[in-house]
Amino acid sequence: MRVTSVIRSLVLLLTLLGSWFLMQTYFQHSWKAISLRSWLGATKKPSSERLPRHKCGNQKSCPQNYFAFKIISGAANVVGPSICFEDSVLMSSVKNNIGRGLNIALVNGTTGQLLKTDAFDMYSGDITKLQTFLQGIKRGTLVLTASYDDAATKMNDKVRAYFTELGSSHVGKLGFRDNWIFLGAKGLMNKSPFEKHIKNDGETNKYEGWPELLEMEGCAPRKMD
Repeated sequence: MRVTSVIRSLVLLLTLLGSWFLMQTYFQHSWKAISLRSWLGATKKPSSERLPRHKCGNQKSCPQNYFAFKIISGAANVVGPSICFEDSVLMSSVKNNIGRGLNIALVNGTTGQLLKTDAFDMYSGDITKLQTFLQGIKRGTLVLTASYDDAATKMNDKVRAYFTELGSSHVGKLGFRDNWIFLGAKGLMNKSPFEKHIKNDGETNKYEGWPELLEMEGCAPRKMD
């Protein structure tokens, strides 16, 4: 009986010694390789390795005397448009200042200060409100425009002429439920390079009855004179 007890004690002692040896051998090396950050599951790169964030979430920064902007049209009649300028969201669903039709933000072309925002129902609204709005734009003002749902049913030649004067090349072809985004300016001598337009086409539409949304980012030059 005593011999059995001695054997059990020896086996237990050997087991404990073996466990201690394994613990020392494994964890002495592994803890050196595993930092507390990785043990806790953190995977963030050091700040020096992170990609820089640009204004409005754009892919690159703008040079001096240029304004960063991003314009996104609406998606069908479900997701509203957004307009960002110099890292400030001027119009969006979150700000609750958008609507069906044309969404327009006016910005001082020299200071970058927001002057006014408004939305115009181009399906059943009063087109004279948009005409008055466009007619009152002062020289040197940047005009940022995003469509939502339908931007053209109420469009007339007078409104198209105003936008053409602001530098648009596509407003003359704008039709029912087309998507359109545009940045122009009052007093622009040439056509604006900041414009996108996609037709409502049953064969190519991404959504049932509407084309895909449009997105445009860039750097608008500051008015210096």
